Amino acid sequence: MKISAFTFLKNAQMLGYPFVESIRSILPIVDEFVIALGPCEDRTEAMLAAIGDPKIRIVHTAWSDKMKDRGYVYGQQKMIAQFNCTGDWVFYLEGDEVVHEDDLETIRQSMARHLDNPAVEALVFDYLHFYGNKNTYLWSPGWYRRAPRILKNSIRSYAPDGLFWLVLDKNKVGRYPRAALVGATMYHYGWVRSEAQMNLKSEQVQQYWDKQHKAIDYSRFDGRIARQFTGSHPAVVEAWLPEADGIYRADPAYRLSKRERRHWLMLKVEKCFGLELSKKHYRLVA
Repeated sequence: MKISAFTFLKNAQMLGYPFVESIRSILPIVDEFVIALGPCEDRTEAMLAAIGDPKIRIVHTAWSDKMKDRGYVYGQQKMIAQFNCTGDWVFYLEGDEVVHEDDLETIRQSMARHLDNPAVEALVFDYLHFYGNKNTYLWSPGWYRRAPRILKNSIRSYAPDGLFWLVLDKNKVGRYPRAALVGATMYHYGWVRSEAQMNLKSEQVQQYWDKQHKAIDYSRFDGRIARQFTGSHPAVVEAWLPEADGIYRADPAYRLSKRERRHWLMLKVEKCFGLELSKKHYRLVA
């Protein structure tokens, strides 16, 4: 069984991604790690070279600034990297996602178990979305609880954006992949970087979604969905995480948006009826 990993990056150091930690977190279980690297104005490429692992292969790419439709340029970059993978499985990591060392063997065993099962096309991770600091994660239908990150490389697939895949059974008709649970957690740290880096990232990203950048203030959120993290972070990311005391607190004067009020109502419905209402880009079959 050959395992390929891949990601796409552009100015990742400038924008505060823990991309080195992300890559290092799964290197022990992959045979190659393909990186589609866009033009950078920072030290991203030098930091990748400093990892010094022969499994890493960089594919230099161009980004179209004219592609402003719903993040499709992210899908393009994702697929450039995926199309350069040669493994039986492809393991996609975004630059702010990190895997815990305690889960590596579970992930490898899951891939081995489902390799020859035609019913399973993808493997799904549970998610922890950290917010504000390393002690806080958010739990709401507005923050997806699970997502596929591993896909069979024999599946005819494409990515409309950076988040998910569609599988083509027929020409022009896409569906979400049939999936099994990995039994492991993905640690998402995108909202732990500094507010300055987050705002810089938003300024650069929103152009690809044809949206105006709005200043981000971490304290302006629904504090009721914040939960305290009591577990251990992946060892590889510990030095990157800023020190923090206690849970991250919301601004008590903040007025919730319509979207946040809707998600709070959905959360209460989930609790009452034992449902799980977050967005799912997969169909569980095992």
